[in-house]
Amino acid sequence: MTERRDLAAMLQPLVKSLIAAELRVLEEHGISMWSYVVLSALDDSPIRTQAALAEAIGADKTRIISTLDRLQEAGLISRQPDPEDRRARLLAITQDGRSARRAAQADIQANEERVLAALSAADRQAFLRAAQALSAMPHEEIVG
Repeated sequence: MTERRDLAAMLQPLVKSLIAAELRVLEEHGISMWSYVVLSALDDSPIRTQAALAEAIGADKTRIISTLDRLQEAGLISRQPDPEDRRARLLAITQDGRSARRAAQADIQANEERVLAALSAADRQAFLRAAQALSAMPHEEIVG
């Protein structure tokens, strides 16, 4: 086997640069990274509770409350009392939230397209397939 760098060593500079580019785009849209993560999770489907949302996005449930407050104040999400459990809040993205998330994502992916243009069409497709397959692996399977 030929010697190669570790995956993390190869991917970390790329991911760091992609995050920096994404942060710039999100700032232009007036959205924080955590807000974008929340909007993306809610755009997939409504989530029953704030605790379930925190678990779904890998955040501490007490730390996302201020993000949820800002998103609700901006009209990007709604939090309604759960009729089955008044202590819980049902979370959903609003149409304005969906529009904001999708506009930010379009700009993020436009930059990604510019970066991916450095690859041949075949390498680009192979890279995207591999990235999707590896990102779908459970954390426990990767950690071992």
